Amino acid sequence: MNSGFGRTRRDFLQTLGRAGITLPFGFRLAIAVAPSAPVVFTDVTATAGLSFAKNVSGAVSNKQFLLEEMGCGAAWFDYDSDGWLDIFLVNGTSLDPVVRDRPTSFLFHNNRDGTFSDVTKKSRLTHSGWGQGCCVGDYDNDGFDDLFVSYWGHNVLYHNNGDGTFTDISEKAGVAGSGSAWGAGCCFLDYDRDGHLDLFVTNYVNFELERAPRPGQARSCNYNHIPVPCGPEGYAGGTNILYHNLGNGTFADVSEQSGIARPRGPSSMVFVNQNWRPTGSYGMGAASADFDNDGWPDIYVACDTAPSLLYRNNHDGTFREIAVPAGCAFDENGVALGGMGVAVGDYDGDGWLDIVRTNYSEQLTTLYHNYGTGQFEDSSIRAGFGANRKYLGFGVGFLDYDNDGWKDIFIANGHVYSQIENRKLHVTYRQPKTLYRNLRNGRFEDVSAQSGAAILAQNLGRGCACGDFDNDGDVDVLVNNLDAPPTLLRNDGGNMNNWIMFKCVGTRSNRSAIGTRVIVTSGEHKQMDEVMSGSSYYSQNDFRLHFGLGRANKADSVDVSWPSGLKETFKDLPANHLFLLQETKGVLEKRKFG
Repeated sequence: MNSGFGRTRRDFLQTLGRAGITLPFGFRLAIAVAPSAPVVFTDVTATAGLSFAKNVSGAVSNKQFLLEEMGCGAAWFDYDSDGWLDIFLVNGTSLDPVVRDRPTSFLFHNNRDGTFSDVTKKSRLTHSGWGQGCCVGDYDNDGFDDLFVSYWGHNVLYHNNGDGTFTDISEKAGVAGSGSAWGAGCCFLDYDRDGHLDLFVTNYVNFELERAPRPGQARSCNYNHIPVPCGPEGYAGGTNILYHNLGNGTFADVSEQSGIARPRGPSSMVFVNQNWRPTGSYGMGAASADFDNDGWPDIYVACDTAPSLLYRNNHDGTFREIAVPAGCAFDENGVALGGMGVAVGDYDGDGWLDIVRTNYSEQLTTLYHNYGTGQFEDSSIRAGFGANRKYLGFGVGFLDYDNDGWKDIFIANGHVYSQIENRKLHVTYRQPKTLYRNLRNGRFEDVSAQSGAAILAQNLGRGCACGDFDNDGDVDVLVNNLDAPPTLLRNDGGNMNNWIMFKCVGTRSNRSAIGTRVIVTSGEHKQMDEVMSGSSYYSQNDFRLHFGLGRANKADSVDVSWPSGLKETFKDLPANHLFLLQETKGVLEKRKFG
């Protein structure tokens, strides 16, 4: 399924070889990057009507518990299928027992004029609790995408009723989970390719508030000699869960028989009541994609202070955890980092999906380059990520913000310890966002300072999601900030280059088309992406696949591989349009935006 990616480069290298010329290991054929006017991101939170949507996560200052620090995810979610992205913001709650009005998450309807209306109560998305992550997928194939929200406590699956309202069916569907679990990242996927979306949920730690230690009470409860909330080392890790969709509105927990819940070995065990039990893996951000190009979805989990996980799909309903031999569990020195968020994309155009993972402060953002067959190498230093070690990254996304046909990287940053806010340390509590531009040679340039004051504004960034909310052809970003309203970053100028977008709808495959792979060829350049649920940090990106075309005025060919195994090709599709592609029926609609 490599589809000819890298053919031009291989031919060039073979020509050099026949001439007796060799290049050093790791050399990548670069294409000169022409200078262009910088793209600016503008903070339109206030004008969009989102300023009152404040995130609540326990105390604002002097937080006492790990639970108060981790924040929540965000989603671009076209819940009413009108072609315009709506906003869902996960929310936490308060530990103060006297607080009567418990906060809920927020759903905002896109008014198609740059503003949004709060429809939370109307939609019945009024559950309150310690919300964490969210992911979207049409689990019952009725044409309306449903919503899953993870919690510390019982998780919630909302069925989309198709009339602007939702129904909590968590218990009936069998996905509420344990009341003591800490649900974290999640994603829908069709792991057995039966046309029904299954559900994967990471669990962070086993957290009991009444037994949780206070700042300073253990070694993991101090930072630069300052007492801070403890963890996660002080807690047993949670166990990840895989739910199989039975096709009748219910799910079965297949974590054990599928291999998802199996521990790595003795290092993942703890002695309890005279028995060894798995401690889990401190799972946080999760993403599902086909990393080895075999047509079956795999799962990657960013883990905090533990080796990250890669579950390889065995095609028989089971998975093997192979992150260590595959090269994506540790950094290049074999060290397990404080993994937070994860994004998946083909940043170098070679036809293999790569991984970027955000980590704790004083650690590099990790870029795992997929060099074929699903094997990875840590390319973080080579990519140019060594300078921003002072930031603590959470949300992350691959996006082509300038529409030049190459995936760039956005990161939402913010520290976790409120106790350091007014201290003169080497790191700050509130932190700016980071935008890396793809230089097309395996390296990235930090262009944050040239991309507008909104990028440099300091917040406590947590979940972030990428999507074109104003349908003008460039990718915007939504950030859910801890203890504050969100930040809506409108992309101003990204559409100076051409682009093309695809909304995929499955028929034989799941209707959300999750797992569908699209390859766009324009001239000599090829791009590839997949429809994915979840990823980033606890968040959901736009399901529509966006490709920058640079100066090309059309996509010469578009190759679509559906999860069912069906392959379709479309020729000479004009730039600056959104195409609605339905499995077996081709192009149903063509819309011109911008």
